[in-house]
Amino acid sequence: MPPSSPCVSASRRSGGTFDVLNKEQRLAELDRQAALPEFWEDQEGAQRILKEKGQLERVVSDAKALAERADDVDTLIELAEEMHDDGAAAEAREALADLERRLAALETRRLLSGPQDGMDAIIEVNPGAGGTDAADWAEMLLRMYTRWAEQEGFTVELLDRSEAEEAGIRSASFAVRGPFAYGYLQAESGVHRLVRISPFDQNARRHTAFAAVAAYPEVDDSIEIDINPADIEMQTMRASGAGGQHVNTTDSAVRLIHRPTGVVVKCSAERSQHKNRDKAMKMLRARLYQLELDKQLAARDELNATKMKIDFGSQIRSYVLAPYQQVKDLRTGFTSGDVDGVLDGNVSGFMESWLAARAEGGLAN
Repeated sequence: MPPSSPCVSASRRSGGTFDVLNKEQRLAELDRQAALPEFWEDQEGAQRILKEKGQLERVVSDAKALAERADDVDTLIELAEEMHDDGAAAEAREALADLERRLAALETRRLLSGPQDGMDAIIEVNPGAGGTDAADWAEMLLRMYTRWAEQEGFTVELLDRSEAEEAGIRSASFAVRGPFAYGYLQAESGVHRLVRISPFDQNARRHTAFAAVAAYPEVDDSIEIDINPADIEMQTMRASGAGGQHVNTTDSAVRLIHRPTGVVVKCSAERSQHKNRDKAMKMLRARLYQLELDKQLAARDELNATKMKIDFGSQIRSYVLAPYQQVKDLRTGFTSGDVDGVLDGNVSGFMESWLAARAEGGLAN
């Protein structure tokens, strides 16, 4: 039996639900601004306009493509009903399932309506309780988010990585840039718990390890963050590396300490101390901006994962590899049995369920 055609009204829903008309009007206004002779006189303002324009174009394009696809599915369903053709009905069901997936993805994009959701993101990963397993777990999370970002078409820039003695990492920070990068990744802030047979235990016993993930919006120059240079202590050091020809023989790595707040950031991605300092300043601005947001929302413990105890009872998500396999988000209840897929970057479902819960008022913004 073919699917019922009333189910396929996305061509009408997409207009109302995603507010395409207003977005098209805003796009027309941005196009007019970009066409002005003096547009590039303000380089920073021009970049902000172009960034907003690109985001709107993507949303409008996706909504229109969805509406066109909905019309195609309507036609397939009508043909299947008229022809009583099982093959056509199967094709219609497959097309309808694809349409529903696209509609769900666009609905998730609609949930990204927070004032910071459209920004790029800076992510920090730190091991907690669990010794070597925790350091290894932190590296696994670093890989998981890198793979997710690449699959989503985002760019990733490693800002700092400190190797642990035996395996894994002591800490890492990286930037993820693309439309709504922070909007998605803010869902990952918190403590992540891993249960597995430890590869570092000769007796092959089950171990529990913890690591913290913190997401911050990367602040551009359009947002003023008042930082007194006298409040910043700068330390330099040699960047750690894998050895051999990659060892850095100059003090190029930079650590910045903001004395009033105690916020510490470190960047060692570049060979140039000057470039590392510039990137560290961007990281510091992001941290201070998030700190101010935390105060305004009265939810520092919820949003700033690095302030939480990275130990038992504080996790937002559990990844169990033994004795059974399951990943469960403890805030939303979203669960996946595809542990390997999740660790390989398939974490969008967890982010989308968090965004939906936030929209329903069940979570802090």
